[in-house]
Amino acid sequence: MQIATLGPSGNNHELITLRYLAKHGQPSTNLHLFEQFEEAFEALIEGQVSHVLQCSAHFSHSDCVGYYMHRAYPVDVFIAGSKPLALVAQRSIATPRHVAIQPATRHYADLSGFGNIIEAPTTVAVAEGLLAGTFEAGICAEEIAIQAPEQLKLVQSLGPALDTWVVYSTTPLPATSPLLLNHAPLNEKDNSRARHH
Repeated sequence: MQIATLGPSGNNHELITLRYLAKHGQPSTNLHLFEQFEEAFEALIEGQVSHVLQCSAHFSHSDCVGYYMHRAYPVDVFIAGSKPLALVAQRSIATPRHVAIQPATRHYADLSGFGNIIEAPTTVAVAEGLLAGTFEAGICAEEIAIQAPEQLKLVQSLGPALDTWVVYSTTPLPATSPLLLNHAPLNEKDNSRARHH
């Protein structure tokens, strides 16, 4: 099993993929990080990796499902928590004016007090921007505030995000797989009740 997912190292895609590999008794060296999901899916189609793992909350998920339909098939799905997240700010700025976010985290905290929201590709990019002083505040892994307590302060702990993760392969599941719901017969009573709601 060779699994591709989104980099950079240190992000939640890497964390969850490493957990998935460990669960299946596979070494961490079977992880391959790509800058874009399109690159990961192309590696899958070309046979360079056997699987791709993607969080369904990632902004490119629906595009990847559509673009790679009939070439990359979902073969496993599970729920997993991210690293604990937090709203973090520069300690030297009493009232930050802007906040950096990865788009999927937009509603994790009340951001109405910020005049400007800056989108970053990953929570790792948010953390790097905070450490570099580029961002006044941001939503990223809470551990960043602990790593740089002299520079950053914890504004609000958000805890881990529980997301649905999808594993893709070039071979579809057999029709008998318990993960498939396509051909489950509907009970006429259930069907009638559904129409009335």
